[in-house]
Amino acid sequence: MLLLGGSAWAQKPVIKRPFVNYTEVGGLFGRVAFGNNTAEVVENRLSFTAQTFNGVQLTSQLAVGGTVGIDWYKAALLMPVSAGIRFDLAKHPRKNVRVFTSADAGYGFAWLHKGSTGYDTKGGLMLSPGIGLKMGRPGNTAFIMSVSYKRQEADVQKPLSGNDIRRDEHRVYNRIAFRLGVSF
Repeated sequence: MLLLGGSAWAQKPVIKRPFVNYTEVGGLFGRVAFGNNTAEVVENRLSFTAQTFNGVQLTSQLAVGGTVGIDWYKAALLMPVSAGIRFDLAKHPRKNVRVFTSADAGYGFAWLHKGSTGYDTKGGLMLSPGIGLKMGRPGNTAFIMSVSYKRQEADVQKPLSGNDIRRDEHRVYNRIAFRLGVSF
């Protein structure tokens, strides 16, 4: 009796949680205002961005994991590390083109940044919600296009000059990210 019960239990199907990956590259688009109290300059900016999301597919629609990326702004090179989710909006993802949403929250590190002498750049909090299209058969490699909002903070300590007592900057990069990539 014990042998029969043991063999029946051994044949239970094991629930497999497959690994998922979304790797994307693209641009961060934004309009930037800078200057001092007497004159402010406003410019359009385009920065390079790349990221990879690695996680576990918990359900047919939901994947959770971590994201590592690189954002190359004009005055800072930041490496965001975050927790993230990817959610297919289709209840039964059997279509070849599917809409998905994403959300990442974490911290952007300045590990790779090399500043001018006397400048000290530190990263800060990062948030990035988005939406995208995944094109390819479910369960196989797919081409992805996504658009997201990205908010990245950074702090910069500048060297003192003249009669300055302090020259610190708190930067907030608000950008729209357009990315292309693959998922599997």
